[in-house]
Amino acid sequence: MDDGDRVKYLALLAESLETYQVVLYAYVMMDKHFHLLVETRKANCSEFMRHFNIRYTGWFNWRHQRGGNLYQGRYQAYLVDVDRYLLEVSRYVHLNPVRLKHMRPLSFHERWQRVVDFPWSSLAGYLVEKRALDLVDYNKVLSMVGGRRAYSRFTMDGLKRDAETPFRHVRNRTVLGDRDFAASVKHHLRRVSFREQPAYREMISVTLELDVVLSILRREFGITKAALEKRGSDGVLRGTVAELLYKYCDLTQGQIGQLLGGLDYMSVYQLRSRLKKKLRDDVDVRKRFRVFETKLKESMSNV
Repeated sequence: MDDGDRVKYLALLAESLETYQVVLYAYVMMDKHFHLLVETRKANCSEFMRHFNIRYTGWFNWRHQRGGNLYQGRYQAYLVDVDRYLLEVSRYVHLNPVRLKHMRPLSFHERWQRVVDFPWSSLAGYLVEKRALDLVDYNKVLSMVGGRRAYSRFTMDGLKRDAETPFRHVRNRTVLGDRDFAASVKHHLRRVSFREQPAYREMISVTLELDVVLSILRREFGITKAALEKRGSDGVLRGTVAELLYKYCDLTQGQIGQLLGGLDYMSVYQLRSRLKKKLRDDVDVRKRFRVFETKLKESMSNV
């Protein structure tokens, strides 16, 4: 990954933030990984990340004449209690460049200079207003600490003390907050889609097994696994099944593709995208999808 890749990364990130109305509070791009601190006001983190990762992977592969996946495994997301941990998480993100092993022998002042000079993070805009970027919302974090000078002192103090990572306090592998916050998240997740993070489903124990979904499809709608595997069959039906499996089962798009006759993950993504367009535009498709989903939710209540 060179500087040209990083510039394009930020450009595509800015487009995805605008498309999905996601707010970016902090970022850092390391050689082999990146961190984003975002607020998804529409609870669409998965869609946002999927869109951004697919676009960047496609561009990167085109530029470097390569193919295949760019990332190893699925991204890890944490739901953060803003009042208690937003400041700490922003500091954690910004200090990533000097947490590397070869940085440890350096003095505090040397490490601070390295992190200030690091060009691929949002820290510069937090320290100097003229270096602020349009894609980052600085106001919320700065208002919590008292402005740029105060944030500089806060970050320096964390480096000087070698402050522990806030993610040591994660609950249920996905929630960074106290018990009351985790309980409120658990209550909310009972009423919404469970796909945002697989581990969220462990909190409420309502994940449907693949066999359960397939048996419902066969019993209620006469849809067999063999029919789903048949190429050229009803695209709306296959898109519906792909969407429901992705939403209510712990399956990747690649795994779903194998159930649909050996499709790759991009084909599954396109199936689901076409379905979503039809759900917006076609009343009959929308009604049919709701019937399928209602049956699954009824079974979910009995799990």
